[in-house]
Amino acid sequence: MRLAPFSVFAPDGADGGELFTRYFNHELNRQILQKVATKCYLPTNRLLLELLEKHPELKISFSTTGVFLEQARLYMPEVVDSFAALARTGRVEFLSETYYHSLSSLFTEQTEFEEQVKLHQAAIAPFCQKPSVFRNTEAMFSNDIAYWAECMGYKGIMAEGLDQMLGWRSPTYTYSVKNCSKIRALLRHYKLSDDIGYRFSQKSWNEWPLTAPKYARWLADTPGDCTNLFMDYETFGEHHWEDTGIFNFLRALPGEILKHPHLEFATPSEIAADVVPKGEVEAPSVISWADNERDTSAWLGNDMQRAAFSELTSLEKPIKELNDPDLLRTWRHLQNSDHLYYCCTKSLSDQDVHNYFSPYESPFESFINYMNVLQDLKAHVKKRQKK
Repeated sequence: MRLAPFSVFAPDGADGGELFTRYFNHELNRQILQKVATKCYLPTNRLLLELLEKHPELKISFSTTGVFLEQARLYMPEVVDSFAALARTGRVEFLSETYYHSLSSLFTEQTEFEEQVKLHQAAIAPFCQKPSVFRNTEAMFSNDIAYWAECMGYKGIMAEGLDQMLGWRSPTYTYSVKNCSKIRALLRHYKLSDDIGYRFSQKSWNEWPLTAPKYARWLADTPGDCTNLFMDYETFGEHHWEDTGIFNFLRALPGEILKHPHLEFATPSEIAADVVPKGEVEAPSVISWADNERDTSAWLGNDMQRAAFSELTSLEKPIKELNDPDLLRTWRHLQNSDHLYYCCTKSLSDQDVHNYFSPYESPFESFINYMNVLQDLKAHVKKRQKK
């Protein structure tokens, strides 16, 4: 949900639902959604539906925010229809997460976090899904987040298979979580995931070109009970364009995997329920799958980001006291983690990734625009409080 260019000196007069129209660049959001849907979502969903029909053993999982479904329903409803068609196969699972892809799990109080997760549950209910595995925004994970998920009734939680957390152990097993009694941590195998997500079309990579038989052999040679592959869906057709061969790779992959008798497909809920944990993992501070640090620094790593986050969270109490659904929805859309992501000021490859996704010329321009919006929203809240 990219913001419109906004000045604190902009003419006043907007209120309630008008603020949502005023703050966001709806035309840019429409253009990007339609472009990516044409290149990625629609062709990949068509291909996966064909593969599910061809291979009864195939199982797939998606993690999609409520905001994405909201945009798709508004700008290109056939995208939602294509996900619904996949869901009807009974072999496609949707994970639970925050509706707004927010950092609400990092708020001092958990109320907003829980409300957003419940909103997301309602958003995917039309797919006849009641999720039992939780995936927090950008795979943010800690002992406390896992304990919260367990208390909410989840059987499993996705997390990054971080070397610092695992030590000598492998991400190809499930683990219990410190201070939790039942929930299972399902860890992303970041190397095998990134071999497709990041390196597939990288001609300087010593394993290029990556073929389906080669990749299936890597999976077959990987010891353990489960290999969790998790990547941006835009991998297929957007990050790696069709002419790289990414769709041909995906088309051939299930058949190549099934040539190895000891390999089978499973949904995250099946893994959480059936795979016996091999030990316990501990994450006293929050980890994620973002940047080289794999922590929260992609969104809260500099003073600008922390100042914006503080301003954002300070609005929770006054906005909820006003009991205005449109105002609340606008504030929640401003929680989308991308707004803080664009304010990142790292160096080298990490910053290259941030810059690739950002619609701004610099992190400083992003920060100024975001803070202008937050200050305007704050002013409207104060004006409403005086009525």
